[in-house]
Amino acid sequence: MPTPARILFGQRLRLAREALSLSQEGLAEQAGIHRTYVSQVESGKRNIAVDNMERLAAAVGKELWEMLRP
Repeated sequence: MPTPARILFGQRLRLAREALSLSQEGLAEQAGIHRTYVSQVESGKRNIAVDNMERLAAAVGKELWEMLRP
């Protein structure tokens, strides 16, 4: 069974954030999203809206499709 998109996105978001040496708080600030929300997204606990996926992907310099491709 394939990995759910929210889990895949969260894993890739964390990797991209860490590659930029950004804290969750720094990423949240850049994306205009609360830090606890970023934490929940990265851990796969939040069923994230597509609009927020786009904002977070842009904040780490990625296209949304890059964050979701299998």
